[in-house]
Amino acid sequence: MKVILTKDLDNLGRAGALVDVKTGYGRNYLLPRNLAVLATAKNIRQLEHQKAGILARASKEKQNMTAMAQKLSVIEVRLTRKVGEQNKLFGSVTSKDVHEQLVSQGYQIERKQVHLPDPLKEVGTHEVEVKLHPEVVAKVKVTIAPEA
Repeated sequence: MKVILTKDLDNLGRAGALVDVKTGYGRNYLLPRNLAVLATAKNIRQLEHQKAGILARASKEKQNMTAMAQKLSVIEVRLTRKVGEQNKLFGSVTSKDVHEQLVSQGYQIERKQVHLPDPLKEVGTHEVEVKLHPEVVAKVKVTIAPEA
């Protein structure tokens, strides 16, 4: 089944791309969620006319995300946690904690954009990646301090 993507999808491609997917995936997932439209002759002609606008929007979005990445790279997220022996945390700091701090500072990001391979379990400064755009990744400093 051929479909035209209406939104960027990590596993398939960018908005406006003509892709071939399995029929069930297209019918049961992509089409009901408005992530794609059927690749009919009419829709393909419309896509050709809209391509310039799509490219301009994508370029502007990338510029906005690059600017946000520069802002994020200079800020520092400070968290305080209870610690035990050898500066080990009771519990851990997860992507949810980092996301909540960034949102409280006024940044509009989703939790799934914060990439933390493993929860942070030690006091100190750590770098956490925030994937703002498929081509733009910001590194945020996260400082974990012991609770007084």
